[in-house]
Amino acid sequence: MSSCQLSVVVPCFNEQEVLRACHESLTRVLTGAVLSYEIVYVNDGSRDETLEVLRGLYEADEHVKVVDLARNFGHQRAVSAGLEYAEGDAVAIMDADLQDPPEVLLQMLERWKSGYEVVYGVRAARRGESWFKLATARWFYRILNGLSETPIPVDAGDFRLLDRRAVDALLRMKEQHRLLRAMSSWIGYRQYGLEYERAPRAAGVTKYPLRKMLALAVDGVLSFTVVPLRFVSVMGLLTALLASFGILYALVLRLFTRIWVPGWTLLFIAMLFLGGIQMVSIGIVGEYIGRIYTEVKRRPLFLVREVLSRRAKAEPAPRADIGSHA
Repeated sequence: MSSCQLSVVVPCFNEQEVLRACHESLTRVLTGAVLSYEIVYVNDGSRDETLEVLRGLYEADEHVKVVDLARNFGHQRAVSAGLEYAEGDAVAIMDADLQDPPEVLLQMLERWKSGYEVVYGVRAARRGESWFKLATARWFYRILNGLSETPIPVDAGDFRLLDRRAVDALLRMKEQHRLLRAMSSWIGYRQYGLEYERAPRAAGVTKYPLRKMLALAVDGVLSFTVVPLRFVSVMGLLTALLASFGILYALVLRLFTRIWVPGWTLLFIAMLFLGGIQMVSIGIVGEYIGRIYTEVKRRPLFLVREVLSRRAKAEPAPRADIGSHA
């Protein structure tokens, strides 16, 4: 059993404006309400004063641990780094922008104590976000759920609390293209969706622009379903069927009519159509091949420059081999 009841993993990328407010809110909520806790801040290659602020928090608060990554590896890998170094019996994930209220952590903790091993936040309301982001998020989760073989809760982000067994299971999943909210669903265990109202960002700007949102969506679709590959097969069959009708039409014209030189318009359209289908198909297959190429290199998910910890030796928390059998 760990000596720490709760770890809170907070990935940080250029969050100097909001970090102190985040730490004050977390400390206010957790002090007295949790038997023992730690806050694991992960500096994901920030280019502002984030690391300096984290050093100050570490010096002032014995509950703080800081993991400084060698460069910016991305939000999902930064969270994975925090999970590696978290020591709690339960581990929560939340962003530093305070859109996910720290007070909800206590409700999640109560659900965990009642026997749930994964407690994820469901966004009943999302104040301060544009209609475009709300609409795209709504449809993305529903489309992903329709394609994926693993049911993924809608309107749920990375804000969640995980039992140590669930954390160990996630850490065994070493894929490079990560969508932790979907991976958290894949591992199973007893799960509970806790509704809450998401607040506007406390300060600064979002670190998930449209480009990163699209990349995360692509990772989600291609990592948890092979439906796009089946789509290629179906399109191939439909194209072959259409081509057979075209061949039959050409043979009828050649054998039973004298109109067998004209038809360049139909030929031109058919060539464009088939060429487009082929390019789309090659692109989809290429995305999967690219992911295979990335995986077989087996590079580490992240590299750590420094760990600020009051433990005698700064190292990832020990994990049980949950795959072993008696």
